[in-house]
Amino acid sequence: MPSRKFFKAEQQGLPFVGPGLLAGVDEAGRGPLAGPVVAAAVILDELAPVKGLADSKTLTARRRDKLFDDIRARALCCSIASASVEEIDALNILQATMLAMKRAVAGLRILPHRVVVDGNRVPVLAMPVFALVRGDSKMAAISAASILAKVQRDRWCEELHAAHPQYGFAAHKGYPTPEHLAALQVHGPCAVHRSSFAPVRAAALLRQAQP
Repeated sequence: MPSRKFFKAEQQGLPFVGPGLLAGVDEAGRGPLAGPVVAAAVILDELAPVKGLADSKTLTARRRDKLFDDIRARALCCSIASASVEEIDALNILQATMLAMKRAVAGLRILPHRVVVDGNRVPVLAMPVFALVRGDSKMAAISAASILAKVQRDRWCEELHAAHPQYGFAAHKGYPTPEHLAALQVHGPCAVHRSSFAPVRAAALLRQAQP
């Protein structure tokens, strides 16, 4: 059973003292009704900067795709990991997000001396870890991680759309848009929907009640 430990970090400034590699961590997919939550960890190379990094939500899909390739080519190392739908339903979305982040850091071929996570909660790691609210717009390594996680998850949604076009995953990426909620009402949930999320449970109950 994965550890469920996490803590709320104080936003009193980050005690970055002394030399050492820093990894930025961010996630994509906490809010959607379907699919895994994806996390990425990135250690940037100061000698090979990636131009144009920003919060992934502020970039076009085309720009994110370009930066995805640039980050993977120029970063000192990076890692993308996920927690499955089954893990989300078993642990809850917060704990599954922490698990995906731990996996992303563990997947780095070079372990960092410290880690900075976007948001206000962090997983328990073997090295010092800090939270930075809106870190994806403040720290380049977190911006890079947000782009990797977002692109990876969006590509998963596009693949899923080919298998289940009735839900429109390519357009809404699993988020509870009116179109997605309407499709759930008509078709009921599929295997990749998060059964622990209220709209999915409601759609499943409605489906079961239909003659």
